[in-house]
Amino acid sequence: MNAEFRTSFVREPNSLRHNPALVLNADYRPLSYYPLSLWPWQEAVKAAWLDRVTILAEYDEVVRSPSTEIRIPSVVVLKDYIKPQKRVAFTRFNLFLRDGFCCQYCGSRGDLTFDHVVPRARGGITSWENVVAACAKCNLRKGSKSLGQVGMSLRRAPRRPAAEELRNQGRKFPPNHLHETWLDFLYWDAELEE
Repeated sequence: MNAEFRTSFVREPNSLRHNPALVLNADYRPLSYYPLSLWPWQEAVKAAWLDRVTILAEYDEVVRSPSTEIRIPSVVVLKDYIKPQKRVAFTRFNLFLRDGFCCQYCGSRGDLTFDHVVPRARGGITSWENVVAACAKCNLRKGSKSLGQVGMSLRRAPRRPAAEELRNQGRKFPPNHLHETWLDFLYWDAELEE
């Protein structure tokens, strides 16, 4: 077997690199919903080997060493509880998540930027209470004017979100791929249909 092929296969086996593990806190909730708390399969196997997690579900694929064979974990739960952060970092991503990834002026989605409700040129500051997600068209229309000057209004007043609020908001935006073994752990507290 070609040594270069063998080395690349060992480092990145195509059939295995796409098997991330959902990581749950010790209370069986994901560490985060958006982005979803996932580990590469290698990290999940390592954590299981080091007895830092309990494996709750597995893929059909296995990895082997000379002395061991282990099925790749698809869901793991941490043995030690990690206390969620109470403070929400003021980042562009968290701002978009707070605003549901839509323009707070017209409601459109996609190609978002952010806008200072009270423009910085008029003394507005960069804070949770003064910055909103905005599409490029609305941002250009508003410019450095006040909402009243351009006849625009906000869909929702900007405010600092609570950490739990952002986690719940993140649940509304599942990733493109949800493995079937993850579903019971992602929506376990959702209201059931009668």
